[in-house]
Amino acid sequence: MGQEANGSGLPTTRSGSGSRRRQIQKTFSNIKITILCGFVTILVLRGTVGVGNLGGASDAESDQKVVEDIERILIEIRSDSDPDDDGALRFSEAAASANITTVDNVTLSGADAVAYAAGKRYTLGPKISDWDEQRKQWMSQNPGFPNRITGGKPKILLVTGSQPNPCDNPIGDHYLLKATKNKIDYCRLHGIEIVYNMVHLDLELAGYWAKLPLIRRLMLSHPEVEWIWWMDSDALFTDMAFEIPLSKYEDYNLVIHGYPDLLFEQHSWIALNTGSFLFRNCQWSLDLLDAWAPMGPKGPVRDEAGRILTANLKGRPAFEADDQSAIIYLLLSQQDRWGAKVCIENSYYLHGFWAGLVDKFEEMMEKHHPGLGDERWPFVTHFVGCKPCGSYGDYPVERCINSMERAFNFADNQVLLMYDFTHRGLSSPKIKRIRNDTSTPLEAEEQQNLHAKKTSA
Repeated sequence: MGQEANGSGLPTTRSGSGSRRRQIQKTFSNIKITILCGFVTILVLRGTVGVGNLGGASDAESDQKVVEDIERILIEIRSDSDPDDDGALRFSEAAASANITTVDNVTLSGADAVAYAAGKRYTLGPKISDWDEQRKQWMSQNPGFPNRITGGKPKILLVTGSQPNPCDNPIGDHYLLKATKNKIDYCRLHGIEIVYNMVHLDLELAGYWAKLPLIRRLMLSHPEVEWIWWMDSDALFTDMAFEIPLSKYEDYNLVIHGYPDLLFEQHSWIALNTGSFLFRNCQWSLDLLDAWAPMGPKGPVRDEAGRILTANLKGRPAFEADDQSAIIYLLLSQQDRWGAKVCIENSYYLHGFWAGLVDKFEEMMEKHHPGLGDERWPFVTHFVGCKPCGSYGDYPVERCINSMERAFNFADNQVLLMYDFTHRGLSSPKIKRIRNDTSTPLEAEEQQNLHAKKTSA
């Protein structure tokens, strides 16, 4: 370090002029920072004591002016400083002494005030206002990427994922694998493409919110896809024959499981479930994502949104904003803007709560058959509150794991039957043969398919 090669290839010591030049630049930068810090002190006093109110400005306007001035100066310093210069950090600490009042009248100071100001300006990306036109033009120029599959059905992209790191509970990784296998099986049977994500595309929207930047990115990267279908990692397909009736949703852009009375009459925080929902790839969906995301940046903004959601949604505990409560609040507060294009689906289980289903699988097998998708044979069984990958959950780990094993085998039997096998029991990973091999396997398969069609008719 500090050496460079000369013409003979030997190392020589660099001239000291570069170091002196760097020192002079740093000195001027420190002087500039000192002056600006003094200016920020004045801004802080103005925001704290209320000098701005003498001119008739409101408290909110004064706070906002302080935030804007701080952010402008921060940007100026960052643009002038070296990457390793700690002046910007010292300035941030000084600027953080400003007080900011949130929408729900909570006063923030220090790092929380700075984080709040930055979070309030969060966006998912550059504003797009002509996506429908861009997409239409792209598809006309790329006929090799049709937006429909064999049979004329719209192309669907199933999206799921999990955290980048191993599970806290080692057995959680095993059940993530099983859940992934389950989704791959369903997609293979129904001509659906699948994306499994294990990275945070935007650290500001971690946790509940990680799906939003991922969905937006996939929409823009796959204009040939008509529907983006999000599904949580702890949700399993348990009806491998059921297909979503997409023709039913020609006039809708968002399909989500829920109950209109819980939403519009009771304002319940569990009126909808975002563990499994479909977004049409269109401008409307991008606009909804843009309206949804600002409640999600981690830190003071998410905390503030959480308090607002708890105050407005029935039964919601006090905790930071989550994506499900946020979309419920958005649909309630801006119903005129979004409501007409949202289908609240409950005629089948796009989301089925596991606790009321897994103990009835044997009864279902005796009385019913795949292809129904409702309470008789649930389409999706969602293990809400289990968190097999984490170190905590709302239900005992052993109960969750046993129930997930039963749900997986219940679904897996429907796949294994095509190959003449089945699990020995819903709690067992072991399998048994149910039909002997034959020298005319295609005839046997045809008879089996005919029997299946008669059964489901």
